[in-house]
Amino acid sequence: MATFATLAAWAGAASAVLPPPTPAQAQAQAAKKAAADAQSKKDKLLLLARMDALSNAWRDKAGANGWKLNPPTALAAPGVGTDAGGAAAAGMAAISAPATQSGPSGQPAGVLTTTGANAPIRSEKSGTAAPSADVKPAPSPAATTVKTR
Repeated sequence: MATFATLAAWAGAASAVLPPPTPAQAQAQAAKKAAADAQSKKDKLLLLARMDALSNAWRDKAGANGWKLNPPTALAAPGVGTDAGGAAAAGMAAISAPATQSGPSGQPAGVLTTTGANAPIRSEKSGTAAPSADVKPAPSPAATTVKTR
């Protein structure tokens, strides 16, 4: 019984509400968040610069080796404001901007094309396709049916 009373007392103490932060604590939290945001922005800019450098180095190597080289795809960043970052800010917005499309990939406006609608459905599950090579073998019989002597 004493154990129950002790546990109940601990549970009551654990569920107590914390007091709101003091103005100094709130200011320290805001400063910490601002520093983390600035570091995150700096890291993103460094990542973009490194990715551009790697891409340019590969393109130079590809041209020298005679590899097929497609032109780089330009990314338009929606709603990019001009700030001290300039072009780097455009790259950052392109990374954080969500992709938009009108429907599922390969289906204009989300409507299944006639070719897709007329294509036969092949599925291992429904039995209209042969099993894959990596399909597990049939399970062994249950232990109650196996003779041990």
